[in-house]
Amino acid sequence: MNKQAVVVIDVQNAIVDLPGATRTLEARAALDLVVAKIARLLEWARQRNTPVLFVQHDGGPGNRLARGTPGWEIRREIAPAAGEPVIEKNACDSFFETSLGRELEARQAKELIVAGCMTQWCVDTTVRRSVTLGYDVLLVADGHMTADLGALKFEQIIAHHNLVLDGFEADSHTVRVLPLDKILNE
Repeated sequence: MNKQAVVVIDVQNAIVDLPGATRTLEARAALDLVVAKIARLLEWARQRNTPVLFVQHDGGPGNRLARGTPGWEIRREIAPAAGEPVIEKNACDSFFETSLGRELEARQAKELIVAGCMTQWCVDTTVRRSVTLGYDVLLVADGHMTADLGALKFEQIIAHHNLVLDGFEADSHTVRVLPLDKILNE
């Protein structure tokens, strides 16, 4: 079995509060459920001494995710434990101009268990980039979230990405999309 690491992407207080988004209350409630799943994943990983890394998006001044604002903070229910790195980024790709690759290399990670937000942007981009960089990926099917986008409801976006990312491959590295309970019992 490959050495695993958990990567939690952009689970921040204001992450689903997109300007003009519809069903924001529903998205917040769904995010609460995803956060509870991620908390279970983190408990499992920490008990197994599996490295946990957090990625935190900085949206810049005036953005709902501007550094130092309440919206930028990682959800307290899944706060990083001592020694768990928080990697700041300002692009959808968690590897772009960040220390994520170096942090994973230092932990000898070969397979990433990915959860977080926003499905169609940062989760999708990071999962695809991970595979092209030589990592295998386990995407937590019920552990990522987004907000409605135009005519697409968040449930549709999540289902679409679970479908198209499952089996995505580059060379010999692949993405598997599994629900949290199946990952915890593998």
